[in-house]
Amino acid sequence: MIASDSYAQEQNRIPIQFSGVVVTSDSLRPVSFTNIIIKNSYRGSTADFNGFFSFAALEGDEIIFSAIGYKKAYFKIPDTLSKNRYSLIQALTNDTIMLAETIIRPWPTREQFKQAFYALKVPSDDYDIAMKNLALEDLKIMIREYKMDGSMNYRNYIEQQTNKLYYAGQLPPNNLLNPVAWAQFIKAWENGDFKKKD
Repeated sequence: MIASDSYAQEQNRIPIQFSGVVVTSDSLRPVSFTNIIIKNSYRGSTADFNGFFSFAALEGDEIIFSAIGYKKAYFKIPDTLSKNRYSLIQALTNDTIMLAETIIRPWPTREQFKQAFYALKVPSDDYDIAMKNLALEDLKIMIREYKMDGSMNYRNYIEQQTNKLYYAGQLPPNNLLNPVAWAQFIKAWENGDFKKKD
């Protein structure tokens, strides 16, 4: 009997469009992405970047506003509304969260850190550091994996634009019948430039 009474009360409540904005209580700045949930339900919404929200609710619903760094706020929609919409400016108060101290160490114990530190081989002078930075294998990896930087992209773009302007109104050259290009291709083929490298 109690369940049917509560269901009947739920059916008698009028749906409304509940909208508004969430701001800070001290500076009235918008609180972005605030979670707005109807109590004891999974219905609700999330405020946008400017703190604005809008969703369908029922008269008498209790609304919970929560955001990281702010205390929760509660608001009950009046059940004596004359219109099917309700607007609200909800202010949230800053909340201070005290976290326990955390100590981060690179090694589990001091003894292991000492062993690793003593075993570390630091380059003795600038020449050793420079030779390590110019190692051939490392440079090959950098060429293969690193993308072009801003200056290289800019240069490539300018070269493309220059070619377009240079050949404007005419066809660009076609190296299909160019004997010099064919000679370079055959030489590269004989040298094995096109073989798959490991």
